[in-house]
Amino acid sequence: MDPIDETAYIVFDTESVADGALMSRVLYPGDGLAPEEAIARYTQEQLESRPGSKVFIPVSFHVPVAIAIARVNRDYHLIDVKALDAPRFDSRSMVDLFWKGLQAYKGAVLVDFNGRGFDLPLMTMSAFRFGLSCPRYFNDEDRFGFRYRFTDKHLDLMEWMTEYGSYRLTGGLDLLAKMLGKPGKMETKGNQVQEMHSQGKLQEINDYCVHDVLDTYFVMLRTRVLSGKISLEREQELVEKARGWLEDKATELPAISTYVAEFGKWSPDLF
Repeated sequence: MDPIDETAYIVFDTESVADGALMSRVLYPGDGLAPEEAIARYTQEQLESRPGSKVFIPVSFHVPVAIAIARVNRDYHLIDVKALDAPRFDSRSMVDLFWKGLQAYKGAVLVDFNGRGFDLPLMTMSAFRFGLSCPRYFNDEDRFGFRYRFTDKHLDLMEWMTEYGSYRLTGGLDLLAKMLGKPGKMETKGNQVQEMHSQGKLQEINDYCVHDVLDTYFVMLRTRVLSGKISLEREQELVEKARGWLEDKATELPAISTYVAEFGKWSPDLF
């Protein structure tokens, strides 16, 4: 089967860093702040206004430094995993490849975790910045297209699991993945990406992004059990097949090797 026809789901995740130069121009015009100074100033202002809270720079000031995708077929088999634009990891090239992929895989559903809250705003803002197009996504004539909250073209697993934002899912993707015996967060966490990027650790960031995509895939499988699309027995068969596929691919992509080493089994037993 043609890979385009075979692909029914595009599971994706992004990692990004704050664009300090843009923050300087927008938030502190005329102050002559260097990028790192603008980031530090904004962070300090937020800490002073909300003592003890975590500071997260708004997505509108972010630029992607990693985009990982997993392609899944109609039977929920994992058929491909990759970090886009490896090994260069050029932001514009990654964003271009993402939107071209969504355009090419005509029947594919986007799957993510908190995509509506972060990843898709990041991708649409980046497309705006870089002058890129994706008519399939930005189709104003499609009333129930990707941008409609309850569309069947986009599955945001965080929204799905939280009754569309009715409660806060403390622990997030990490929690759900570890409930299923999957690695979840290992050595790297999202709040470390900015510092890692400043140290030039692009490969490590993209490896982390691949890990999140794999966790998202396995969480998606369990949500298909919840919704009655597949049985628990079928899900476990798919998990084992995916594990074998990943083991075969581990020599090609170091990120997969790390993930497989921490791969565990799900158990219904508590504690």
